[in-house]
Amino acid sequence: MAVGTLYLIPTTLGASVLAAVIPQDVQQRVRVLDYFVAENPKTARAYLKQIGTTKPLQELHVVTLNEHTPDADIAGLAAPLRSGHDLGVMSEAGCPGIADPGAKLVLYAHRHGIRVVPLVGPSSILLALMASGLNGQRFAFHGYLPVSDAERIKALRDLEQQSRRLNQTQIFIETPYRNGKLVQSILEHCARNTLLCIATEVSLTSEDIRTMAVGEWKRNPPQLERRPSLFLVQAG
Repeated sequence: MAVGTLYLIPTTLGASVLAAVIPQDVQQRVRVLDYFVAENPKTARAYLKQIGTTKPLQELHVVTLNEHTPDADIAGLAAPLRSGHDLGVMSEAGCPGIADPGAKLVLYAHRHGIRVVPLVGPSSILLALMASGLNGQRFAFHGYLPVSDAERIKALRDLEQQSRRLNQTQIFIETPYRNGKLVQSILEHCARNTLLCIATEVSLTSEDIRTMAVGEWKRNPPQLERRPSLFLVQAG
């Protein structure tokens, strides 16, 4: 029996108009799938309802793959593929496999000769980099920085030095309710001429993306108000 195809399904990054960020061809591909792996099945089903699936939602198979899923369970999640069914992966991060546990299933597929197809959709990381004006030839994404003040400050200083040494844009995120502490650490401990891009609510109607030197940000502190944001740093 032929194996199925693993489709990596992009999702919206918030309350977006679907047609504005998800191409019609992608929506059509998703509508006909019966099997899904999702980081959060509840939000995945809400997204599938928005797209409008061929079958009723209750007839679709949606199982969980998140940061707590043991590696030993990945083969079981791939069972529909081995049985000849196509399978879609959905992430809470917009694009599966990027800052997302779905990468484990993608790697399994490659190791077992299963075709992997990434579908076009919004990646907040890449959209923020595109709009930042910072170095898009060399960049690194670091996920979340440490929570404790001392470790966070050390991480920022290390990233700033790395950016200066490698001429590399450093990208990181924070839980929205801790945005204020992260911005405070950046403004207090990074050099005044270091460029900082703050990309907030990317792809939404409330999107705000601005790049200024740290010294300028100090005169115009951002009001992030628990809004999802990415932070991009390039040292001079």
